[in-house]
Formats: sequence, C-alpha cells, structure tokens
Amino acid sequence: MPRHVAVIMDGNGRWAKKRFLPRVAGHVKGVELVREMVRACLERGVDYLTLFAFSSENWRRPAEEVSLLMQLFVKALEQEVEKLDRNGVRLRVIGDLSRFDPSLQQLIRSAEAKTEANSRLQLTIAANYGGRWDVMQAVNRMAIDQPERRGAWSECDLEPYLSMSFAPEPDLFIRTGGEERISNFLLWQLAYTELYFTQTLWPDFNTGEFDKAIASYQLRERRFGRTSEQLTGDPHA
Repeated sequence: MPRHVAVIMDGNGRWAKKRFLPRVAGHVKGVELVREMVRACLERGVDYLTLFAFSSENWRRPAEEVSLLMQLFVKALEQEVEKLDRNGVRLRVIGDLSRFDPSLQQLIRSAEAKTEANSRLQLTIAANYGGRWDVMQAVNRMAIDQPERRGAWSECDLEPYLSMSFAPEPDLFIRTGGEERISNFLLWQLAYTELYFTQTLWPDFNTGEFDKAIASYQLRERRFGRTSEQLTGDPHA
C-alpha cells in the first residue's frame, strides 16, 4: 500500500459540460469525491493524501469561475473540518495563501489548528500552489537563514524549507481526466514517484478507480537507481 498518494483532480469542467451543466456543477461534484477519497485512504491505511486543488496558473481562468471556486473552498472548510477532526484527519493547506481573502486565510488557519493533533491521515490541500514557486520560496528562505554558506548548500539543506517537508515523498501520483503531465505540481517531491494517468474524469473517480491505481502501483518495481538483483524487502535500504 502506498504510504503517500498525490492527486491532480482534473476533469470537473469537462464532466459538467458532458451533462450540459455549468462548470461549477463539476467542481461541486468534485468536492464530494474528495470526501470519498479521504474515506478510501482511511480504510486502506494510506498515511498521506495530497490534493492539487488550485494552481497558481488557475488565476487565469474566467473571474466568475475563480470566484465560485473560492466560495466552494470556504464552504468546504466550514462544513468538513468537524468531520475531518472526528475521523482523526489532520488538514494542512500549502501554497502562497497571501493572495486569498483574509477571511479565507483565517478559516484555513483555524482548520489547521483544530486538526493539528490528529495523525490517522495527513490531508494536504495545495491551493495557489506551484512547484517552481515552492522551490524558489524554499531557496530564498534558506539563503536568508544560512547566509554564511554562500551558496554551498545541498539537497538536504533545502528540503526542510519546502512546503511538504513534513511528509515523505509521494509513492503514487494520480492524474485524472486524460492529461499526462505533472503541471507544475510537487516538482521536487515527484522525482521518484510512480505516475498513474487515467482517462476517468475526477467526478467519476470512485473507490473502484482508486483501487485500480493502487493495483497498478503494486505491480511496479521501485528500484531507486539500483538493479532488480540488488533489491531487498526494503527498497530504501
């Protein structure tokens, strides 16, 4: 079972269009699938679930759609945090939150504080997030904290400053909706992650589809630069 699953939830708008519905209907349905995915991870023993909810590039979408997405985000925080807390789920939100309305920033901080003692599942939402932004903000913070190094930094020096420093690197990356690219998501962290792409649109990605992704992952040999003959029971050994 993968310990950490990262997902790009793609296809909400196309799902709605196929049903002659407004795009926001697809996003509403997509939020319902997040609940199902959290439940599936809890039942299967996945420790970390990271979801790409809103990229830094998504601000380019029509203003009305962006506004509706922000309203959905607020509504989800208001309605779901109690359930997450009851089920032992810790919520974190990563990304450049400074662009969000102050009331939304406060909701995020409150939700994180309420669930911070939970450890059954670590749920991370990437909002106004970009992988290049993540690396650059980490480099800038490291340079400020360690000026005496004058550029003689290592990967190990940088990693504590990355947005996902609290989690192991993803074992399995899933992208729904038929696109086969990473789209500036967790660029540093996905270096050795197993990638799984599916034509299934996110609102149709039920637990059966999730199990297909896990089954695909479990058939793969993760060598991390070694040969098959070198592998033991612990691929990180």
